[in-house]
Amino acid sequence: MKTKLFSLVVTTVMVFAITVSTACDNATVYHHFENTPETGWEKTDTLSFVVSPMAEPGRYSQQLDLRVNEAYPFTSLSLSVVQQVFPGNRRKKLTLHCRLTESDALVRRRGISYYKYSFAMPDIDLRRGDSIRVDIRHDMKRDILPGISNVGLKIVRKN
Repeated sequence: MKTKLFSLVVTTVMVFAITVSTACDNATVYHHFENTPETGWEKTDTLSFVVSPMAEPGRYSQQLDLRVNEAYPFTSLSLSVVQQVFPGNRRKKLTLHCRLTESDALVRRRGISYYKYSFAMPDIDLRRGDSIRVDIRHDMKRDILPGISNVGLKIVRKN
């Protein structure tokens, strides 16, 4: 009887430990979406993301997410991204060229009515207490872009 009880306790503890170690993803420190206007994303509209101060210093990967529907008329999207890190007011500006098609012109769709695309941004080194403000605008020749429902930013601490 004692052997069965001990075996049951050990098995329960092991299952709990495995579940806890695989279920927790503390590496993602920020993941948020901002909606674009339903009438279309105007060239002057800026989507802003304000990331709270970092609890841990280190290197962080960044990812830009897009949700696009059938109304989007192009095969790619050019975005202007401005990052400011506080304190210290470090500022970085970059242009992202987001391709929505494969090399053979097939559309890279993931979804049913809205299609999600993810694009890597350069890694960033942050100190404890650093916060980030990220401003994103489209950099296309057309003033109003239909079909982009929202834009997201994901920041993950690298180990």
